[in-house]
Amino acid sequence: MDRRSFLTVSGGALAFLGVPDAEAITRRVHTASPDAVRVGQGEVAAIQTMVKALGDSAAEYGGGHVRSLAVRYLTDNVGPWLHGQYTEPIGRALYAATSQLVHLIGWMASDEGADSHTQALARHYYAHACRLADEAGEPELAATALRGMAVQAIALGPRHRAEAVALADRAMGYAQHLSDPRAVAYYQSTLADAAALDGDHRRATNVLSASQTQIERTASAPAGESWASHFSIGRWAHASGMTLARMGDLEGAQTQLDQALSVHGLNRRRTRANVLGDLGEIRLRQGDFDGALEAWTEFLDCAEGIRSSRVRDAAEDMQIRLARYPGDAHARDLSARAGRLLTLS
Repeated sequence: MDRRSFLTVSGGALAFLGVPDAEAITRRVHTASPDAVRVGQGEVAAIQTMVKALGDSAAEYGGGHVRSLAVRYLTDNVGPWLHGQYTEPIGRALYAATSQLVHLIGWMASDEGADSHTQALARHYYAHACRLADEAGEPELAATALRGMAVQAIALGPRHRAEAVALADRAMGYAQHLSDPRAVAYYQSTLADAAALDGDHRRATNVLSASQTQIERTASAPAGESWASHFSIGRWAHASGMTLARMGDLEGAQTQLDQALSVHGLNRRRTRANVLGDLGEIRLRQGDFDGALEAWTEFLDCAEGIRSSRVRDAAEDMQIRLARYPGDAHARDLSARAGRLLTLS
């Protein structure tokens, strides 16, 4: 991925749905063709329903499971609605719902494949989701799209640490006036991870502590409908655990991942598989070989049928680490299972 262009957005990406500028909604309200389809709250609700259904499926079986279906819905159904006739309030609601759908497709692409083409495609979708959210006046949706780009930069490793911090900071800029503690904790945890990657452990620790304060407020806070508002304390425990591991605190990381699994509960197969894969690695690094095998056994049970680059990466990482133990029958069996998973996924 081109380091110099990571923070920029190509004209082709922004032209995908024909969104020209911040006055697009107002302009379309006044210039829509009289032959254009009429759009109301029903169409907005339809997009929201599809986002939930597609998101639930992807959370269970990975981003590669229904991405083509989501793209077809965007182009065949939502595209004509964006060029339709609507009032300004409906237009803003339409743009907001479309931002969620576009962000979801970006997440699906990012989760489906780690190759540079797929990741660049995901980045373009994220950038477009941010633009749509900005035009709709929805800072939380804009922050969520920027967070997706920050997570991509983090995954690319230390060479992209400056981009990761910059994008996470920009997300926090959008999030500074939000009232939902789940959303605030969501962006703060990403900024903490970016700071840890950047080697700024003091900032990472401070921001992680602030995110913990926010997530602990969610016990009495009503759940929202946005992507960020579904950030649960269990998901926070996983994210914080991986940030602690990045800073070398393996004991603290294991505590958080154990709590994510056993105390807070994670009811999505893909999410649970990711936590178990990470937990196996951390246990092995701590010298707990049997504990690592236990976590990786459950990981493989969860991972079957999931189309996700993160799950594939975890299986490959596990297989490489287990190659150091050729004399252990359990390790050989898990390595063989991981190989079959990699062949099928």
